[in-house]
Amino acid sequence: MFSAASLLIGTLLASSITGSPVEVHNSPITLPMTRRLKSSNGTNPMQRDDADIYLDSIQTRYCISVGVGIPPTHYDLIVDTGTAITWIGADINNPYRPTDTSYNTELPIQRTYGYGYSFFSGTLFTDTLSFENGLNVSTMPIGVAFESEGIEYDGILGIGPKSLSRGILKNAPTKPLLTITDRLFFQGKISQHLVGLYFQPSSKNKDDSGVLTFGGVVTDPEFNVGKIAYVTTTARPPSSRYWGIDQSITYGNTEILGVSAGIVDCGATFITIASDAFEKYKAATGAHFDLRTKLLFISPEKYGALQPLNFHIGYQTYSLVPNAQIWPRHLNFRIGGVSDGIYLVLKREPTGIIAFSLGYVFLQRFYSVFDSTRSCVGFATTRWTDAITN
Repeated sequence: MFSAASLLIGTLLASSITGSPVEVHNSPITLPMTRRLKSSNGTNPMQRDDADIYLDSIQTRYCISVGVGIPPTHYDLIVDTGTAITWIGADINNPYRPTDTSYNTELPIQRTYGYGYSFFSGTLFTDTLSFENGLNVSTMPIGVAFESEGIEYDGILGIGPKSLSRGILKNAPTKPLLTITDRLFFQGKISQHLVGLYFQPSSKNKDDSGVLTFGGVVTDPEFNVGKIAYVTTTARPPSSRYWGIDQSITYGNTEILGVSAGIVDCGATFITIASDAFEKYKAATGAHFDLRTKLLFISPEKYGALQPLNFHIGYQTYSLVPNAQIWPRHLNFRIGGVSDGIYLVLKREPTGIIAFSLGYVFLQRFYSVFDSTRSCVGFATTRWTDAITN
């Protein structure tokens, strides 16, 4: 039998289906941007009301400051479309501090991330989450970790689909939990059940922060976001559990991946593609595999000959210009590369169960929208789509 805590979570889930917002806020809410970088200490980081909330580009992650409790304790959380739960406790120096708004459900939770290198386990609480612009969400299910591994910063703000939360409750693995977007929508804080992400390529000469938008899309002309084209999420498992889409990929005019299912994952840094597609791309670019960085390496002459890499999604084509296909050279030291080396940002998909994953290096070139109501993902060009910054 489930405890009273389980019944509380069940009530929260029921409200996500039957509840109606009482008051809806439509004014954009924006937070100032701040760029912060953490030293990699020589390690390899690849081991794996519209409410506009600015994100900080930290190493290869985008983080957001979130307050938990009243009065709040602030945590730097990785924004991740590849998970649905929000959790804290990864940094033992910044532990969870319960307040009068905290409730311990006493339900054990656990989650493994990436390719099994990262995980957390702990207890499910509910609490109030707040952001620097005054936006807040009450009775939010959050994980409080007592053990974690491989997670930088204080934890994760999960903005993936609710289906990804299944399996988190150890005693009820089929029961989903409400996401932050769910709670904002059903508490009437946002008018649309969606989230938008705006990133920009890293450059040593500018602030490379991003914008997270709950309940709408960015409209500020500064971002120069083009017309958003939507595609229905894929029905092919396991990508269908995520923000998964179907696409094909061509390099120049040569197809390297036929129509296949994969995921859009802002919690990942690189683009990964199926092994056979990776080999075709490697051969077409004349690249060599670099053992130190585990990335493809090309000469300046090969870089000058690079062709556009085209992602055919729905009826649209999204092209990465040659500069968008390489790692930012001013950050070569963070991957263990030589200072003037040219490294490509496509990697071999390690799981073998999805055909691709579109990480930051893709999302920094295209605006993305994740719509829970219509089960679709949208993309648009931005001022950075064809930028020469790397």
